[in-house]
Amino acid sequence: MAELQAKEETVPVPAPAPAPVPTPAPAPVPAAPPLAEAPPLDVADKKAAALPPPPAAEETKALVVVDNEKTPDPVKKKVSGGSLDRDIALAGIEKEKRLSNVKAWEESEKSKADNKAQKQLSTVSAWENSKKAALEARLRKMEEQLEKKKAEYGERMKNKIAMIHKQAEEKRAMVEAKRGEENLKAEEIAAKHRATGTVPKKLLGCF
Repeated sequence: MAELQAKEETVPVPAPAPAPVPTPAPAPVPAAPPLAEAPPLDVADKKAAALPPPPAAEETKALVVVDNEKTPDPVKKKVSGGSLDRDIALAGIEKEKRLSNVKAWEESEKSKADNKAQKQLSTVSAWENSKKAALEARLRKMEEQLEKKKAEYGERMKNKIAMIHKQAEEKRAMVEAKRGEENLKAEEIAAKHRATGTVPKKLLGCF
């Protein structure tokens, strides 16, 4: 019995469980020395009573695990939500930038098309004006030529009319001269017949 009591005294008594830390480790339990004989029941009960209660360590571990689990969850959620919001914001900015570039390109192309069409319309208007001016100048020239020809033709007609009138006057003068000659001749013959008392032969032939 004395040896058993001495062995009981030599068994180290574990220290009380330390305060909970972020990552606590259970206190090491030294192995009991080998015994030649099985100890009585009362000695085993005393050893079991001397050991620290395991439920306290398990509760500490559970508390530490709960604290460790509760602490990072909000941070992860915040980080995940912030990253998602940042990605959405970046995607929105990229979309706005892309739409802005497309709109700028569209306006540039429309401006180019408008400028090109304006130049073409100006060219068409200039061509039309030049053609109209050329035709109007040609028409004025033709009118001038016609007026000139008309004046020349009228002058020629006037000259012809004057010439015809002159020829008619000459013919009239000739007729009048011939008539005067014939009247004078008739008067002379009539005077001769009066003087002789004869009758003109032509007159006798008329009867």
